Amino acid sequence: MIKFACQHENSKKHDRDKFGQQRRKCLDCGITFIELKTKLLGDSRLPVDRAVLCLKMLLEGVSIRATSRLTGTDKNAIISLVTTLGPRCQRFLKSRIQDVPVQEVECDETWGFIGMKEKTCERLQRGSEYGDCYPYIAMERNTKLVLTWSVGKRASEECWSFIDDLRFATSGRFQLSTDGYTPYQSAVPLIFNFDVDFSQVIKRFSGSSDTEAGRRYSPANITSVKVTQGCGNPDLDRACTSHSERLNLSIRMQNRRMTRLTNGHSKKWDNHEAMMGLYFAWYNFCRKHMTVKTSPAVAQGLTDHVWTLEELLAEIATF
Repeated sequence: MIKFACQHENSKKHDRDKFGQQRRKCLDCGITFIELKTKLLGDSRLPVDRAVLCLKMLLEGVSIRATSRLTGTDKNAIISLVTTLGPRCQRFLKSRIQDVPVQEVECDETWGFIGMKEKTCERLQRGSEYGDCYPYIAMERNTKLVLTWSVGKRASEECWSFIDDLRFATSGRFQLSTDGYTPYQSAVPLIFNFDVDFSQVIKRFSGSSDTEAGRRYSPANITSVKVTQGCGNPDLDRACTSHSERLNLSIRMQNRRMTRLTNGHSKKWDNHEAMMGLYFAWYNFCRKHMTVKTSPAVAQGLTDHVWTLEELLAEIATF
């Protein structure tokens, strides 16, 4: 329930307004107010248990069409559910993950595409809403918490925006490890005002450029690994991006839109971003991580128990 004007608990019914909504009167201060019942699923008419089942399937890597067939739910209803809840999850995560004390953070980007790959997009002269897209992800190495994420092009301005979000999500001085993506070299020191221990793990691949290696379907051969100091005083022996790369594998396994060599890729940018938001909220608060034996949010101290999906839906209902 959301109360307007009054936050006291003791109240009684007090007539209705001209729209037929129930008014209540506070027994403590005498103010009258309206109770607004928030809708867990927005305007969706799906029963909550059916919606939860659909979401659980999507979050375990089942495609939208397969979910539709297995649950008897219309495909468009499932898509509408994702596009309603995804933005709520994004706003919830930004609100809940602020000034989190961290020790070691890893950043990485994962290649994906919307509608078509970049070469086809250029050939057909399509707009920037199609082609390659990269989820930028920052995770706390020890608790596995996804601190922040964004979906964008592999461009300098996207990287700067992502690092700015990371600064907002964290507190204190910590060690930050990234891959060899060049914009990190200037974005991290300037945005954090050099108050971070920053290093880069630069991998060289055989037979292709670093960018092309990220798009390959088969693993490229790594010819060399070089760890460089960006700013501060990082422990170069602890510099690592392996944990964030393992998270990338989980994303590809549990989010059909990121599974390679299928036609399950997103056809619209908004749908893709919405599903990523839903996934990261579920990953942080509802999914028990095999390494930390609980959810990342519990390991980080953001909550005291692993949430059910129903609890997550109730929590994001007002966002």
